Amino acid sequence: MPLPTAHEALIYLMVITSASDRDMTDVELARIGEVVKSWPVFMDFDQKRLIGVAQDCQELLHEEPGLEGVLELARRAIPERLHDTAYAAAFEVASVDLEMRMEEVRILQRLRHHLSVDALTVAAIERATKARHRTLT
Repeated sequence: MPLPTAHEALIYLMVITSASDRDMTDVELARIGEVVKSWPVFMDFDQKRLIGVAQDCQELLHEEPGLEGVLELARRAIPERLHDTAYAAAFEVASVDLEMRMEEVRILQRLRHHLSVDALTVAAIERATKARHRTLT
């Protein structure tokens, strides 16, 4: 498998997080689009490529070595200084519907391991994301 760009790899991680429970909801897909549109890390990414990159990820998941291969590609493609950003993007997608299923929790655990994101950083990302998604009602 050829190494994806860092942008593509970041999108792959959001896609596999969304698809982990076999149900990519409209809310999750919209959030992926919002992240790509608004986060500075995607500033120079052509947003018109988003759907194609997501489809590429789906195809990679169906090839050998599947999920492990995609995780390894992402780890190698994303600069180490952005591993926490990658985890934050994936967690953003997992938490957007305010219901985290076990499959999403497992994927996030695997991402933390593959990206070597330390426990304090994970806790800070998760706390900030949850706080951002709270409503008054």
